Amino acid sequence: MAEAAPVAPNAEVLEWPKKDKRRFLHAVYRVGDLDRTIKFYTEGLGMKLLRKRDIPEEKYTNAFLGFGPEESNFVVELTYNYGVTSYDIGAGFGHFGIATQDVYKMVEKVRALGGNVSREPGPVKGGTSVIAFVKDPDGYTFELIQRGPTPEPLCQVMLRVGDLDRSIKFYEKAMGMKLLRKVDRPEYKYTLAMIGYADEYETTVLELTYNYGVTEYAKGNAYAQIAISTDDVYKSAEVVNLVTQELGGKITRQPGPVPGINTKITSFLDPDGWKTVLVDNEDFLKELHTKEE
Repeated sequence: MAEAAPVAPNAEVLEWPKKDKRRFLHAVYRVGDLDRTIKFYTEGLGMKLLRKRDIPEEKYTNAFLGFGPEESNFVVELTYNYGVTSYDIGAGFGHFGIATQDVYKMVEKVRALGGNVSREPGPVKGGTSVIAFVKDPDGYTFELIQRGPTPEPLCQVMLRVGDLDRSIKFYEKAMGMKLLRKVDRPEYKYTLAMIGYADEYETTVLELTYNYGVTEYAKGNAYAQIAISTDDVYKSAEVVNLVTQELGGKITRQPGPVPGINTKITSFLDPDGWKTVLVDNEDFLKELHTKEE
């Protein structure tokens, strides 16, 4: 009986992301006045302040906000660096998406807080979806999307990329995400791809946007990264390492525990320079529960 051909080691390594337990944990970005942003997000956007930590020896404070507990929901991690009151958002970062049952009502709350409404609520051109765009006090854009009840209201992170097919391939192979839909809008000269771990109406997705002819964007210094969970940072880093050799990008932190808290992480840049941090599932939960005690 003929022996089965051995599986190429690379092919075996690349299977890992499909088996791994992954979800979006948080998006990390910098703000100029933490209390002002917390007020805007809680009173205007309906988020809850989940936790806050001050690290005086490193001169920064973090606040975590979202629509549900960090154990199950995607949240934002705001960073305030002592004495820094403004940042450059750059041209590459797009927006965060929030699903709400009443876009009009949310826009009124935002307006009452002095927020900037950059697109009034109403149907999408040629469609039925009701959306609005608002800006927070630092200038980050939020797309408000009218939807029925959802387990994950913080539903999108939109980033602009220079080669959509390359990005889709990178997130599928390196991150185990699925392409959920792709929309080309030649009349507006852009194509977008929704990509993630489950249906976009149930969970957070990445919205990657390619503007015709634009291959590079200034990143600014405001938006930092997305964190995603994994059952094994070492195996996950091995996959990313292989994929970056093929498609670009690079590992920026080799897998291992973070000094002081012992949570195992690895981080990398995608081919456009957008940063992702992979965080060990069990360590992340331990860290959360330690903070609560």
